[in-house]
Amino acid sequence: MNNQKSDVLLSCAYLAPIQYYTKLISYRNIYVEYCESYLKQSYRNRTVILAANGSLQLTLPVADGPRAKGPIRDIQLSYNHPWQQMHWRGISSAYNNSPFFEYYADDFATFFHEKKWKFLTDFNLEIQDVVNKSINLEVDLKYTADYLPMNIVPDTTDDFRYSIHPKIHKQNNDPNFFPSPYTQVFHEKWGFVPNLSILDLLFNEGPQTINHLRSCIR
Repeated sequence: MNNQKSDVLLSCAYLAPIQYYTKLISYRNIYVEYCESYLKQSYRNRTVILAANGSLQLTLPVADGPRAKGPIRDIQLSYNHPWQQMHWRGISSAYNNSPFFEYYADDFATFFHEKKWKFLTDFNLEIQDVVNKSINLEVDLKYTADYLPMNIVPDTTDDFRYSIHPKIHKQNNDPNFFPSPYTQVFHEKWGFVPNLSILDLLFNEGPQTINHLRSCIR
């Protein structure tokens, strides 16, 4: 991509979609939003995988549920129900037959068993670090120290905090992202489903994941 801007501003995300990861390999400086007010129903606490019955959303429950508010760095995870076991069961069921699930499964399983994380951002950033290592992506993430409203983001920075979103009506056109097809576990049933969680690409493409990400960049 012939990118005119050197910096990108992204939200914190739970096993972010492929589009998000194309930004990690497209910019010199990557800033993760750490000071915004928590935004519900976004990739900040949900990911989308492809299961036998179609697209499946996995949502991290947060303390105070729908009433949760405040800076995202202060949002705490809730363990009132066993979401870790439920998420891992869903991931395992969806990808057990994928070519590379067994190769990477142990690296991710620890996030869904006994260990507990207090803060949403800590969980997201730690699991993202495992993804980055799995795809051999060396990236120096920087975390914002202050909140920048959209209308004062510097001209050198592309802002995707609110446009990389699971809801179609909140997505903006991204001319630099083209979801290149790859073989998915349930492709014969559902056809190609674009821009799923990075896990879908990793478990299906393995060591070719980063090359595939590059192929999605115009």
